[in-house]
Amino acid sequence: MIDLTWKLFSQTGDIETYLLYKELESEQGHTNYSMKENEEESPLETNL
Repeated sequence: MIDLTWKLFSQTGDIETYLLYKELESEQGHTNYSMKENEEESPLETNL
């Protein structure tokens, strides 16, 4: 989804699309950080 948003922004230059891209990017970074925390707490729980 984030790649599609960036592609759309690069083609249109629409500021609203860029802001959506940045929001998605921020959420993705937060999700990756949360996932790393969970892996450290319980390394045996994989591929659930």
